[in-house]
Amino acid sequence: MHTSTKGRLAVHALLDLALRERAGPVALLSISERQRVSLSYLEQMFSRLRRQGVVESTRGPGGGYTLGRPAAQITVADIVTAVDTADKAAPRTGVADAGCDPLWRELDAVVVAHLATITLQHLLDQQAARGRSLEAAAPRPVPPALPASNVTRLPLRCNAPNSVFAFGNSFAA
Repeated sequence: MHTSTKGRLAVHALLDLALRERAGPVALLSISERQRVSLSYLEQMFSRLRRQGVVESTRGPGGGYTLGRPAAQITVADIVTAVDTADKAAPRTGVADAGCDPLWRELDAVVVAHLATITLQHLLDQQAARGRSLEAAAPRPVPPALPASNVTRLPLRCNAPNSVFAFGNSFAA
């Protein structure tokens, strides 16, 4: 298995995600900025990773990506094969490869077997040993307290229509 740039970037992006997901879903834009990788390139990679169950996505405000499984259950082989599978669909061509196909298949198998022994948790532990810690959840802002008032407030009443249909009917009357 040829370890492509895409595979290496995917491993770095997943490590970035794993370091920050405790604070909630991680936006691809923030990973893109930290890793200096195109957002559209990351979107393509994370789409493949999501289909393989390596990551999960959360839509909406505050959305982003989280790991699909615990870091100890995600191997580097899972990550690399998820993003490189489409690239490997095309067979190798050329005269030089004709006699060496068994050699390359055997070498690919050895590389995949080795990458399968390295988990994302192992990479996180290496980062911790280097002094880089997991990002804790950001404290939520506390809304300011309303000033106490002796004035009794009456609920607001609105006579405006509450739907498009009621609005249209208000003209018919």
